Amino acid sequence: MVVSSGGLALKRICVVGGGTAGFYITQYLVKHLENCRVDILEKLPVPFGLVRFGVAPDHPEVKNVINTFTKTASHPAVKFLGNVALGKDYSLRDLRENYNAVVLAYGAESDKGLDISVDAGFKSILSARKFVAWYNGYPGAENAVNSCHLQGKNAAIIGQGNVAVDVARILLSPVDQLKKTDITEYALDLLASSRVENVSMIGRRGPLQAAFTIKELREMLRLPQCSTKWRPEDFEGIPESLTKLARPRKRLTELMLDSLSKQSSVESSGKTFSPIFFRSPQSVHREGEEFLLNLTINELKGDSAVATGSTESLPTDLLLTSIGYTSLREDSTLNFDHRKGVIPNKDGRVFKENSQEIDPGLYVSGWLATGPTGVILTTMNNAFSVGQIICDDFRDKKIVEETKPGIDLSQKDVVSWNGWEKIDQEEVRRGSKSGKPREKIVNIEEMLKVGLN
Repeated sequence: MVVSSGGLALKRICVVGGGTAGFYITQYLVKHLENCRVDILEKLPVPFGLVRFGVAPDHPEVKNVINTFTKTASHPAVKFLGNVALGKDYSLRDLRENYNAVVLAYGAESDKGLDISVDAGFKSILSARKFVAWYNGYPGAENAVNSCHLQGKNAAIIGQGNVAVDVARILLSPVDQLKKTDITEYALDLLASSRVENVSMIGRRGPLQAAFTIKELREMLRLPQCSTKWRPEDFEGIPESLTKLARPRKRLTELMLDSLSKQSSVESSGKTFSPIFFRSPQSVHREGEEFLLNLTINELKGDSAVATGSTESLPTDLLLTSIGYTSLREDSTLNFDHRKGVIPNKDGRVFKENSQEIDPGLYVSGWLATGPTGVILTTMNNAFSVGQIICDDFRDKKIVEETKPGIDLSQKDVVSWNGWEKIDQEEVRRGSKSGKPREKIVNIEEMLKVGLN
């Protein structure tokens, strides 16, 4: 039996996923659970998940959470194991046999589909997730965008969350501004030759239901050489409703109304960002030499968007979909709700398949548990809650007490935390050559060459 220095049996826990949820739950466990050891298993050779690959490159302050994660990874009770994937290098059964508790926290990395008809000749359609992965250097995404995608003047984004605003901002930002960030060099080169001038961001409901935050909108309003163009008719009756709104929604709405009031009727000579409300995509078709995005005009009934039967069209050269992420079933034995894209659970405790009975010792956290909602703080709160539940279950003897050995990955190319630090140092070195904070390595074989050296 493996015991701690105090004579007590070790509590071995495996966390699948080295992103925000995985690190926060590890942080909580090593702080609050006595005599525990936590292994973080990550399928990529590098940690941090969406903090590295999802946060916009011009938002470096959001990535400061990496400093906290680094302290967690450096804790003597924590081991980072990169380049090992659930369902490929090990199974869920392997983990259950070798750990007292298993936490699934590998996030949501697939797209919700957009069901519209698209003319066979229209080739420039992308998911926002792929576009973000492209400019953020996610391995395998370096060819997701090509010069053809950026050769037209008009881009349309379906969805009005913060990811949609990030994509619009990257498309419309001066390249010289992006050169100071950790955006990939290949993305910079392509964006430098982009002809995109107008970006429409389309939502099916109204300004009071917009999913973007005030911080994101402020950045768009301040973007150099770019004007924001609102449709005044979208705001009919909105000023009268301000007093009934909660403070965060009121402040966001006031900012939109203030921007609308300052909007010039004179056509701008620069780039334009156009939030469009009460519209749902219907189809893309060719008309003469251009493609048109056909939109259904909606009206609100309660909080629901209802089609009116009327339509309108927008010239569109590039269509990006930003309607949400969904998780994947990474192990064939995993209880998974394909419709919702989550693992069925109660407060993080996973249900047995086709049952409302808890599967002892198996937990889920983050977007894999809740669906892709909220920001980093939301994920942190969820992870801490699940961490407390794990502590409670150990205390209440709901988890098998026998000491487990931890999984043996000695036959695989595993990147340790020390290996990640080598990759990190090499990326920073490469970035310094061009005045950037880092130049990400995007090829996994190259990552391994550096990290395993």
